Amino acid sequence: MHAKDILIDGYNRIQEEVRAAVGGLDPDDLNARPTAETNSIAWLVWHLTRVQDDHVADAFGLDQVWLSQDWQKRFGLDLPRSDTGYGHSAAKVAKVRVAEADLLTGYYDAVHAQTLEALRGVTAAELERIVDERWDPPVSLGVRLVSVLSDDLQHVGQAAYVRGLLQSAAA
Repeated sequence: MHAKDILIDGYNRIQEEVRAAVGGLDPDDLNARPTAETNSIAWLVWHLTRVQDDHVADAFGLDQVWLSQDWQKRFGLDLPRSDTGYGHSAAKVAKVRVAEADLLTGYYDAVHAQTLEALRGVTAAELERIVDERWDPPVSLGVRLVSVLSDDLQHVGQAAYVRGLLQSAAA
């Protein structure tokens, strides 16, 4: 199995978990925050998708789906166009509200499609290409892709946890 096949499998798992975390939820549940200082399911899924979109597009020299496919306009958030949610305060987390689960899954699916298209063409040698020299050691494409995969899986796990909290509180 080639490393790109492992990466594709990993990113496919994120998509499955995103759908499981948001599927069937109404806007109240998507936007609910267990406390004023915690993240909603909507914020968690929006953020993990923004990070994947931003980082994968940058690593492969692609346009971000957020901007090129007008997702930024569809979401209509009161945030800068380039915002990924990194370092958001509780007040900024509160600005990320969605009206329906399909908006989140639609954006994720579009980012996922671009990610898979990029991954299908990756060679073993390309995974060694340095994509970020701001770190010591510099970050290779392979390391960046695993970093995004890890971050996304953590956030979608958090979204699933919040969903469980909301469902147990409603029961």
